[in-house]
Amino acid sequence: MTDTTPYQPPRVWRWQQPNGGRFANINRPVAGPTHEQDLPRGKHPLQLYSLGTPNGQKVTILLEELLAAGHAGAEYDAWLIRINEGQQFGSGFVGVNPNSKIPALLDCSGPEPVRVFESGAILMYLAEKFGAFLPAEGARRAECLAWLFWQMGSAPYLGGGFGHFYAYAPTKIEYAIDRFAMEVKRQMDVLDRRLAESRFMAGDDYTIADIAIWPWYGGLARGTLYEAGEFLQVHEYTHVVRWAHDIAQRPAVRRGRIVNRVVGPPEQQLHERHDASDFDTRTQDKLQAGT
Repeated sequence: MTDTTPYQPPRVWRWQQPNGGRFANINRPVAGPTHEQDLPRGKHPLQLYSLGTPNGQKVTILLEELLAAGHAGAEYDAWLIRINEGQQFGSGFVGVNPNSKIPALLDCSGPEPVRVFESGAILMYLAEKFGAFLPAEGARRAECLAWLFWQMGSAPYLGGGFGHFYAYAPTKIEYAIDRFAMEVKRQMDVLDRRLAESRFMAGDDYTIADIAIWPWYGGLARGTLYEAGEFLQVHEYTHVVRWAHDIAQRPAVRRGRIVNRVVGPPEQQLHERHDASDFDTRTQDKLQAGT
């Protein structure tokens, strides 16, 4: 469908409500809190405030990987932030992340709490804190960080661009979908060429670069993101598909991807996580089966 309605931008843009779309009720052109709301605190040094979106999954996957690798200090409380209800605009959350986006982390292991926001920054902070999943120096570290920041710069085209206009916009606009579909396919080609020469994004070792990229582009390759696999012909990117399915089999990934998740089958949702025992027997059986 081609949008033939002419649009002339006004000389001065003004916020008009409602503007339609799935997230119209929480989008606004100003920052800051809308209401007073303290954040809960659990028993662990690491307090995560998040939602099981691709950006949220990055952090819970890394935390579960750290625990699986024996880093007991990575135990965490994961609190659910329901962004459709505007909980990210509460005063407590804004105090941890002034940008009002999930995920947000509070590290209470030291004399003063340390706030960390932006998913890529959280991954890097945790990897450096525990000395894991990030090469210590040299070319391998540079490669890992390059792909980490590639994801941070590229994902808005996939999520806020393609995903918005393809899946969420109230009106299907051919130009917008074509523009962002073209860029997403180019990005998938970038990944496919890299993964044709390397097992993981930064080389032979699994790193925070893979953890950052997988929830977005791995989800696309596996057909779980926007249900756009056929539309984008993702099966053509065979190396991305191989990489995506390999990572999906990791037990820590299976656990991390369901934390703070509120969509899908009930056994694939763990709204809050405060202890390893929160992954109950039914959930563990499903995760072991790879569903």
